[in-house]
Amino acid sequence: MTQHYDLIIIGTGSGNSIPSEEFADQKIAIVEKGAFGGTCLNVGCIPTKMYVYAADRAFEAQDSQRLNIETSYHGADWQAIVSRVFEQRIDKIAEGGEAYRRGPETPNIDVYADHARFVGERTLQVGSDTITGDRIVIAAGARPSIPPVIAESGVPYHTNEDIMRLDKQPESLVIVGGGFIAMEFAHVFSSLGTKVTVINRSPLLRNLDEDLSRRFNEINQQRFDARIGRTVASATSDASGVTLTLDDDSVVTADALLVATGRRPNGDQLDVDKAGIALHEDGRIKVDEFGRTTAEGVWALGDVSSPYQLKHVANAEQRAVAHNLLHPEDMRPMPHEHVPSAIFTHPQIATVGLTEAQAREQGYDVTVKVQAYGDVAYGWAMEDSEGIVKLVADKATGQLLGAHLMGAQASTLIQQLITAMVYQLDMRTFARSQYWIHPALPEVIENAVLGLEF
Repeated sequence: MTQHYDLIIIGTGSGNSIPSEEFADQKIAIVEKGAFGGTCLNVGCIPTKMYVYAADRAFEAQDSQRLNIETSYHGADWQAIVSRVFEQRIDKIAEGGEAYRRGPETPNIDVYADHARFVGERTLQVGSDTITGDRIVIAAGARPSIPPVIAESGVPYHTNEDIMRLDKQPESLVIVGGGFIAMEFAHVFSSLGTKVTVINRSPLLRNLDEDLSRRFNEINQQRFDARIGRTVASATSDASGVTLTLDDDSVVTADALLVATGRRPNGDQLDVDKAGIALHEDGRIKVDEFGRTTAEGVWALGDVSSPYQLKHVANAEQRAVAHNLLHPEDMRPMPHEHVPSAIFTHPQIATVGLTEAQAREQGYDVTVKVQAYGDVAYGWAMEDSEGIVKLVADKATGQLLGAHLMGAQASTLIQQLITAMVYQLDMRTFARSQYWIHPALPEVIENAVLGLEF
């Protein structure tokens, strides 16, 4: 028997936020094959930052001599960290989210705990059930992308989806990849005492503005063994761990292997072609400016379709799609302007807008300032020799085109600059139109703005 719904939602990351009180009169199906909460809650943003925070404290304990104090780090109780993060927090939230959707609080919602595949127009096979919907929202997220040389080798490997639940902390870890996931876990494990080797075919965090990327590589190639410009030629394993042979015939061995070479959208696992839903070459579901796919009545949001694999973007897209479902006469576009991001490694990184190279390529007459943390009073207090703020602005209009921070509290400090971009504040008057608390760290932003030459 086929069940019909007013709305079907595939995925319980940001998609789970769609059924607000405004949808109470609609019969809704939610399909989730894994844990409620999606990538962010279970294997991404939230648990990783809980590990990062612990790693930051461990790193600081090992890096205090510059402040003329003696502290030391004696190791982590790994099992206790895993328990605190998952058993005491994350797993309970995921279980509670599912229980809520299955409970009397949302009587209009049915939950299906199985994989969904399209078998026709707005028709899904979910386990042994067939369900149809007037409208369907695909919010099925993404999964780790594994290079064939590793996937086909048969060696045991980990991804972001299971590395945080290891039974014990490895003494040594080799990480394949050089993006934000790789660098956050390199920081976590190296700070907690694991010997880390990173293998990447290009510079670490190569998509950053050149000044940040270069400095980040200089700093972190001193922290761990970084094999830059190398690829994996073959992989083997035995009882003692994993051995990777690289393209220059060098060999890396470690207790464990983490593969962090990007995440692939899950659209290709849903048989979307059977419903007339098109994919981009990179696997993302094609959507228009309002979130509609190429199939009538089918929408998509989040990592499965977005050009930004970021939770705050998925949440914003969810709000737009929810509005558009309720108000088809007044649809809102997907909010993709001034999208910021942060990388919680060491040093912490936050960016928004254009890099200097991108701004010049787009024809702007730019003014650029690179301001060191160590040149302001709080930077002196920190004895900071690494942090920088780089601003890129348009000489003609005074508009900020890009902001790129690397250093302590970067993800917090950048927020004022995001606001400046969104509200098109003029950098020629921005610094002197407000107070900056002395000697707080935001003075590094003030000085960077004042350093722009117009």
